[in-house]
Amino acid sequence: MNAVKNSLATLATVLMAGMAVSASAQSITGAGATFPFPLYAKWADEYKKATGVAMNYQSIGSGGGIKQIQSKTVDFGASDMPLNAEALAKDGLVQFPATIGGVVPVTNMDGVQPGQLKLTGPVLADIYLGKIKTWNDKAITDLNPGVKLEGPITVVRRSDGSGTTFIFVDYLAKVSPEWKSKVGVGTAVSWPEGVGGKGNEGVAQYVQRIKGSIGYVEFAYAKKNKLDYIQMRNKDGQFVKPDDETFAAAAAGADWKSVAGMGVILTDQAGAKSWPMTGASFILMHAKQDKPQNGQQVLKFFDWALKSGQKFATELDYVPLPPATVSLIQAEWKKITDSSGKAVF
Repeated sequence: MNAVKNSLATLATVLMAGMAVSASAQSITGAGATFPFPLYAKWADEYKKATGVAMNYQSIGSGGGIKQIQSKTVDFGASDMPLNAEALAKDGLVQFPATIGGVVPVTNMDGVQPGQLKLTGPVLADIYLGKIKTWNDKAITDLNPGVKLEGPITVVRRSDGSGTTFIFVDYLAKVSPEWKSKVGVGTAVSWPEGVGGKGNEGVAQYVQRIKGSIGYVEFAYAKKNKLDYIQMRNKDGQFVKPDDETFAAAAAGADWKSVAGMGVILTDQAGAKSWPMTGASFILMHAKQDKPQNGQQVLKFFDWALKSGQKFATELDYVPLPPATVSLIQAEWKKITDSSGKAVF
């Protein structure tokens, strides 16, 4: 009788283990950047229809995504601020880009149409430094003859650790020495001015509610929330509007091989059509997988996304990665292994 009981207990354990493996293989988890969330949500929906495997992604900001992958509470993290070689090595992480998009300044003003207002990088920096406080400041009106501008400016910025913030402030630091010395660059900074919103969603909501406000969001959020975007003067001195064409122009010269983890920063790129606040969004995974089946499922998901899901990137105004870049990404995937050193994908 004891032998039978032992056999049944062993069988139950084996079945439970098998069920756990099966369950883990049918669902993968990620967390991080809000910048690519509209695209990741679309990919997840389409991938589940195609394969039955769910991808559950928490849009909590790049800072949160980095912390969660470091603590191994998710299968992958996402950040719009690429980690450098030292940071990747310290936590045993592999990094690769998944998509490219643009951060855009947005406003809420009566009588001003989307794309009608024009700003330069230094003027935008001075607004966020708190030096320019009204819309009829000479620095703004000189750039916008014939546009009726008046009233106080309410600055809206992120309150959480954010890759969208990183792209935005990295650009400001490149065009404003004062911003670089006083505020600097990071996913979170000590803001001189403004009301803080959580996530791209929070910033968009504040801008919608506050007349005379200015904020910055990923372009998909600007379109979804029907926010008035601003034209920006780029490095070549041309005023450009944000769209997939100007984002692609900024990314055209990216040398993904030149930086560890393919961590290329695309702000303030040369080119007559380049949008100055363009950035890639990156995926972070552990090089040595404690749960190799989960790691394999994550890479299967992104393999599908980068091959079959690119049309959705275009539809949502992100920039699809070209085949040559996808090949470089797949080479990075070979560094992701199980405990024996065998590549999981």
